Amino acid sequence: MIARRVRRPRERLLVAGLVAPALVLLAVFVVLPAVWAVAISLTNQALTGVDARSPRFVGLANYQRLLSDDDFFASLARSATFVFASAIVGQSLLGFLAAFLLGDRRLRGKGLFSAAILLPLVVPETVAALAWASMTAPSEFGTLNRLVGLTGIGPIRWLQEYPMASIVIVNIWRGIAFAMVLFAAALESVPRELLEAAQVDGASVRQQLRHVTLPLIKYAILLFLLLTTITTFGVFGLVYFLTRGGPAGSTTLLTVYIYEQSFRFFELGFGSAAAVVMLAIVLGLGLFYVRLLRAQI
Repeated sequence: MIARRVRRPRERLLVAGLVAPALVLLAVFVVLPAVWAVAISLTNQALTGVDARSPRFVGLANYQRLLSDDDFFASLARSATFVFASAIVGQSLLGFLAAFLLGDRRLRGKGLFSAAILLPLVVPETVAALAWASMTAPSEFGTLNRLVGLTGIGPIRWLQEYPMASIVIVNIWRGIAFAMVLFAAALESVPRELLEAAQVDGASVRQQLRHVTLPLIKYAILLFLLLTTITTFGVFGLVYFLTRGGPAGSTTLLTVYIYEQSFRFFELGFGSAAAVVMLAIVLGLGLFYVRLLRAQI
């Protein structure tokens, strides 16, 4: 008992020493910017003009203005569509399918298959955006138009005619690798004995997947949905480099809206208010998923 009492303070100091750097980084790069954004959102801070020199406290005026701004609600709806289509549906389904195929012992060329899917994960966001901008170029020399031209169809202006679908596909391409890695690890944790027992009982592959595999990896699925929902809500560079929110604002997501209000129209206080609302939405979604995770545990 005495030895345990002696160890506890040392263990606590060790844990505190290991956790302290992470907490400091979290405070400096997450908590303080969030607090600063809340403070700025309560002022008429601007980047140019008189308000840039002497900003005034305006209380909730910026938030009241947001509630009457149709462009804000339109960008919020686009972000919800983008997150649902590219992350919750696209990345989840295709990532799980890729992981399931990798787990099939009969599949040949697994190394090449996994490398092709993991490649987008190591490509920087700016490079990926520029590569896709070249692929979707409206001229006949664009990569996609070259492929479509083989069927006799003329050049298509992908980012102008199908802007939302284009950025959804690009974001799925970017995130499918992380989904595959997480789901592959979850599928490996499923006991083979249970699958073999279900197979002996006459269960088909579909029935095994539905009644054995999916119930056992619910935790991993919810964890992925938590992470991908939060990160996809904050996607900015990929969309801005491809479409800059166009054409006619059809791809102006909430992140692009915040950027334009803050750095294009120079209304830093108003842009910060929109950012705080986005933070509240993301936190709400995070709490929702955490409750689901606790229920599964």
